[in-house]
Amino acid sequence: MDQEAIVQSIIASLPEITVLTAACLLLMLDLLFKRKRVALIGYLSLAAVIMAALETWFLVLPMEAVYSGMFIADPFSTFFKMIFYLATGLCILASIHYIRVEEIEHSEYYVLLLFALCGMMILASAVDLIIIYAGLELMALAVYVLTGFNRSNLHSNEAALKYVILSALSSSILLYGISLIYGLTGTTQLGVVSDALKMQAEFTPLLILAVIFLLAGFAFKVAAVPFHMWVPDVYQGAPTSITAFMSVGPKAVGFAVLLRIFLDALAPVQEIWLNLVIVIALATLTIGSLVALVQTNIKRMLAYSSIAHVGFALLGLIAGGAQGQASVMLYLLIYCFMNMGVFSCVILMRGDEFKGEEISDYTGLSQAYPGLALFMLIFLFALAGIPPTAGFFAKFYIFIALIEQGYVALAVIAILFSAVAAFFYIRVIMLMYMHKPERPFDITLSVPMRIALGVAGIAVIFIGIFPYWFLSLAQLAVT
Repeated sequence: MDQEAIVQSIIASLPEITVLTAACLLLMLDLLFKRKRVALIGYLSLAAVIMAALETWFLVLPMEAVYSGMFIADPFSTFFKMIFYLATGLCILASIHYIRVEEIEHSEYYVLLLFALCGMMILASAVDLIIIYAGLELMALAVYVLTGFNRSNLHSNEAALKYVILSALSSSILLYGISLIYGLTGTTQLGVVSDALKMQAEFTPLLILAVIFLLAGFAFKVAAVPFHMWVPDVYQGAPTSITAFMSVGPKAVGFAVLLRIFLDALAPVQEIWLNLVIVIALATLTIGSLVALVQTNIKRMLAYSSIAHVGFALLGLIAGGAQGQASVMLYLLIYCFMNMGVFSCVILMRGDEFKGEEISDYTGLSQAYPGLALFMLIFLFALAGIPPTAGFFAKFYIFIALIEQGYVALAVIAILFSAVAAFFYIRVIMLMYMHKPERPFDITLSVPMRIALGVAGIAVIFIGIFPYWFLSLAQLAVT
């Protein structure tokens, strides 16, 4: 590698280097503070995220892969990295007061968030299966620890253990699929894999098995049925701020990799995986929408809600093409704001003597805290896909992409399940606005949380009013 290539590689990965360096420096800086200024570490972590976002936004490079063709800084990766920055930044803001209430206020919390962010950024830019796996493990290891960060809580310990065991199984399946692809094509670079598969005369059993293993591995990462079994327990047991982060960041990065691999590298063998993805998407919509109806814990309800939303996003993968990819990317951007927003409201319900994790705990919230109830209303309407919130247009453009590709029946089924899903969101709204409070609320609205709620709420409304602006950004990122 000559000097010019080295410089270009460093510039292309400058945001990742910034986040990784910041994480290491903050970890050492904590030794000077002696754990007395954890909130300052949080604000410095947020500053590192903002700095990386600015570097990513203004990074201008030729559309060529660096690091021997394994890493690329293109508009596609830039779009997804912005989603990761938003999710991480909002998580940090929502955590500053929450981890103090939960008595888990340690600076390692923010450092682990930065490590997870770095892994997601690497995944978004990776165009090689080995780098994809390395980024996946960097992200996963940090999230494992964050899931069990509340060591005194048995549910948190159980959630972390379940997540580690099942995630390790899925990673081994994924790695086996990668090894089969390498054995069949002689490469792990996505572009070269695509060229090699175009020359395949027929679909061999090993090729079919490799594609199935890859699909299974990534289906676990995005929590698609039947690989969703870990989601309800992990979401319920993890600290709520980490549940919010997990519901957006790792899910979005899973779709970034799915789009790169299946619509690029595995496009020549679409006949193998397309029908499988259709079945998985329908099963995910069905299980996520129906099981959420009977939940009494709001974190479990939102866990099944997130499963249902994965089903909608998979429909964009099925539609394929530039329109399908753009619709998935817009969906994930909107999902970031509305899910981080609704989980921020759940975090606010946590007081010194009150957890606020049962749906019944929201009874009469509008009479005690009308502002918080209004934000909750906006986010729940968005998740239900009710206009004029951004959630409506997130689903609308998925349906348009499906119909344009001739999947009218799939679009109709998705619309029906969207109506079913609206019921369990409206159930919470009814409790907030149609009933009197059953107990006093213990809510402390800190400045960072006000910022997080304000950003998420304004974004949900603004994107709902001007959706085409953001769809155009997604379309530019895939052309």
